[in-house]
Amino acid sequence: MSTRSTTSGLTKQRRTRAKSGCSTCRIRKVKCDEIKPSCRKCSSTGRTCDGYESPFKIYYGKNIADPCSRNGSSRSILPAILPASNKITAQDISSLNRCFSVKTVFDVELGCNMEAKQVLEASLTDQSVQHAVSALKSLRQDFERSREVAVNTPGPSASYEYGLEQYCLALEALTSSDTPPSSQGLTSTLLCCQIFICIEQVQQNYATMGQHLTQGLNIMRQFRARPSLNVDLELMSAHDSPLPHLDVFLIKMFSVPCKFSDISNSRTADEGAANACPVSPLQQPNGSRSHRSIAPDMRAGLTRIAAMTLEFLEKVSQVRLSSEALQLLSEKRPLQRSLDSWLDKLDAIQPGKTSPNTELISVSFMRLFHQALRIIVLGALEASSDIDNDLQIENNRLQIIAIDLGDRLRSYRMPNTP
Repeated sequence: MSTRSTTSGLTKQRRTRAKSGCSTCRIRKVKCDEIKPSCRKCSSTGRTCDGYESPFKIYYGKNIADPCSRNGSSRSILPAILPASNKITAQDISSLNRCFSVKTVFDVELGCNMEAKQVLEASLTDQSVQHAVSALKSLRQDFERSREVAVNTPGPSASYEYGLEQYCLALEALTSSDTPPSSQGLTSTLLCCQIFICIEQVQQNYATMGQHLTQGLNIMRQFRARPSLNVDLELMSAHDSPLPHLDVFLIKMFSVPCKFSDISNSRTADEGAANACPVSPLQQPNGSRSHRSIAPDMRAGLTRIAAMTLEFLEKVSQVRLSSEALQLLSEKRPLQRSLDSWLDKLDAIQPGKTSPNTELISVSFMRLFHQALRIIVLGALEASSDIDNDLQIENNRLQIIAIDLGDRLRSYRMPNTP
């Protein structure tokens, strides 16, 4: 928890205000009750409630790296890749599901068809989602092309430039509105956030991917995609309309095994491009057990915790009474202890905590998955008055892991399939 010094030499707790209140309460620096469309904190005192900003603008602001700055060329406005008709086919769903993760280049089944269908349905009428889907498809196309051509191909491809244009247009569409966030607006924001995570993954921009991940989870929690408890242990119902569950999507995406994660890295010309999750001789952990036995054991343990987390989140979604929520809090603590125990075990057999550059990159990916689970579990059903501070600490830890991954993978390219 963050603190600050006082003149008496003692420390005083610093509280982090929620970022989703109405504009009037935010200006007055008071806690908003977040009643829509006008909060009672304003109306009960005779003030005019000025409504709520776009959640995407509130949480993102200047924190997320602007994708438009990644290409120095001038940006032309191109039309989004629109669906051929209002009918979504099984092939459309399968194709988008495959774009969600780079793991699918090895024909791994991601299991996100339901999420793909939800995105495609929204893209039929939502401009921001249309642009986001177009961006992901184009950048995935560029990713697959880059695995088949020489590394020194001059200049960005047309699909890369088009993908960035569509990415920028999606961001602009989300941040342009100053109206109170409707259910449809929140849905658009969370679906786009989901796609942006996939876009940054396919470009190996893990630092920005981490920012999208944590900000999306913040939006889910602040606008109550699921029921939650307040500081008085009173149950607050979920948002009026069902919102996309970004956390479930993330768990599914991370849970799928990375088939190329333990292929040895080589920088020799005759062996071609290196693996996106390389393992060099210098990365072998100390001790009698080899990484081939350590990593799978730890992966299996983390996958079990992920499955337990999905079950817990489903129970939270079904909560209707405060007594039920309090009972679930007692189930949440063992889940958090399991995550702590897993990390302690990993740190005991892997040097990553003190020397991250000597750790298997596949293990670093597990650390990222683990940290995402910690944030998801911590934010679920939480009643603590310190939750904002605690989550910020965990978000910062995830960002450190993501930045390290991005730095280490910058010079690597994924190998072609056999």
